[in-house]
Amino acid sequence: MKKMMMTLGILMSAMSTVAQEENQFTIDAQLRTRGEYNNGAGYPRSEGQSPATFINERARISMDYQRGAMELKVSAQHTGFWGQDGMNTANGRMTMNEAWAKLNIGENWYVQIGRQQLVYDDERILGSSDWNVNGNWHDALRLGYEKGANKLDMILALNQNGVRRGDYYEHVMPYKAMQGLWYHYQSPKAPLGISLLALNTGYEQGEPKHGKTKYMQTLGTDITYKPNAWDLHGAFYYQMGYNAADLKVSTCMASVKAGYQVDSKWKVSLGIDYLEGEDYVGGSTDRMGNVTLYKNYDDRTRTFNPLYGSHHLFYGFMDYFYANTFVNGFEPGLGDLQLGVDYQASKKTKMLLNYHYFTTASDCLDERELGHEIDLQFTTTLMKDVTLMGGYSVMKGSKSMDIVKGGNRGSWQDWAWISLNINPRVFFVKW
Repeated sequence: MKKMMMTLGILMSAMSTVAQEENQFTIDAQLRTRGEYNNGAGYPRSEGQSPATFINERARISMDYQRGAMELKVSAQHTGFWGQDGMNTANGRMTMNEAWAKLNIGENWYVQIGRQQLVYDDERILGSSDWNVNGNWHDALRLGYEKGANKLDMILALNQNGVRRGDYYEHVMPYKAMQGLWYHYQSPKAPLGISLLALNTGYEQGEPKHGKTKYMQTLGTDITYKPNAWDLHGAFYYQMGYNAADLKVSTCMASVKAGYQVDSKWKVSLGIDYLEGEDYVGGSTDRMGNVTLYKNYDDRTRTFNPLYGSHHLFYGFMDYFYANTFVNGFEPGLGDLQLGVDYQASKKTKMLLNYHYFTTASDCLDERELGHEIDLQFTTTLMKDVTLMGGYSVMKGSKSMDIVKGGNRGSWQDWAWISLNINPRVFFVKW
């Protein structure tokens, strides 16, 4: 009887502790509709080719529950084009873009497991890719530590199609396995932030019933320094190991950018990105004008892969590079000289104007110049939770652009878009 009373007391004490913890539940919704006039975005259009006009949409609902040291989030979305399905068609294109649980362990540690976004630093290597209607996500385990100026994340991911003997993976995700370590130090005494990233990305190199994984390592740093009106940023990454094509890798990329806040409304910036490309020894042109380039080595590559970053943010809004591939297997790398102007027109409206001068990183063609791109974009808040964005871009390509991206440099290449983003919190409760 005494033991029973003690057990009952312990249970009641535990229930009382749970009851005293604060619970929080939220529901967020997003409807993002974007219309586009594509007259040369992604890939240059050929002579006489007509533009494409379309509307894509993301409908997303997210639920988040927090209690004490636990947080649980589930987010589902339907994405596609207007008119993609018939009026009475059940297409079933619902996707779970987030489904994770986060458990705080002690004062400084946490573990997060499930489908989640991996977003680090400026999103160059790992990012949400939010411009893409689907976005990026990973099925992963993340172990994190935060204390003062220090943050540390360890990432573990393993993908498989199902229960399969031999562990062969059919590339539904772009990698089979991934392990990562990210560390960030934010100085409490100066506007200085330093990050270190190490990724070990595994690719399937076997055959059905006989899986085989080879790994590529990405090592690098991201540094920000923001004294007074200056915004200085630099990044460097090196890759080695074996890529998805089973080629030995030794390559790098570097980025430097300086921004200056002229006043409360105007900001100017200047930057350069360099992503190493393939090592070619020469080429030839046939009677039809088709160009063939010859690699220096057949079993290795010098091409840098920016992996799963938000590429739309960096290499021009028309997404010629890394958001989309080069044609005919060319991998010339990229040099990108950028000049930008930001203007805060009002509390609700801001504009930006960017200029890009693109070249190949490899000295593989008669000329390295690829082209010039100009991007104009505006963002304005119409009301609470409702944002309108739009933009217009122009690309003027060169002869080398025709070779590595296709199309015709004599044709006008432009792109216009407008997007309405409605993103309210529709329910919130605490108890």
